[in-house]
Amino acid sequence: MDVPDRKRRDAAQTRQNLLDVARNRFARHGYAATTVRDIADEAGVNVALISRYFESKEGLFRACLTHAASDVREEPTAATPAEIAARLAQRLSGPPGDRRQLDAFLLLIRSSGDERIDDLRRSILLGLSEKLGGDLLRAQLVLAAAVGISLLRAALDLEPLASATEDDLRKPLEDVIHALMG
Repeated sequence: MDVPDRKRRDAAQTRQNLLDVARNRFARHGYAATTVRDIADEAGVNVALISRYFESKEGLFRACLTHAASDVREEPTAATPAEIAARLAQRLSGPPGDRRQLDAFLLLIRSSGDERIDDLRRSILLGLSEKLGGDLLRAQLVLAAAVGISLLRAALDLEPLASATEDDLRKPLEDVIHALMG
């Protein structure tokens, strides 16, 4: 007896699709307003797969944060305001139509309501501040500017900032970073 061909699910791709959808939804709507059903529906999968791959909504949020953290950890240390500005401009502009970097910044400031997750967020943000180098307070001011730019670009779609290119952002960011970090 012939067994009909069943569509085989690529587990790694399904997991990545869930992460991509969740990262976007958590960044745009926050943890509390995002449901696992919304994530599964947008990813085109059964909601039970979230439990299978991530154990829970919290586990999925933690995985999204972990991916955002790895993006930060992979970023080379920049020494001068010009280098920092160039890297931030690249991260904040991203390829056309690709808002993953902006979503990563937004995700890092969204509260989950879970103290362990929020501790992880704080740790990631502190690590990013330390990576910027120099005085920690000044580095966190630069980070606050980057987060503010992310909010205005992605969450509020404020023009002309929302459509600014990497080239548009580089020099003004360099001026801001130079003023903040000296």
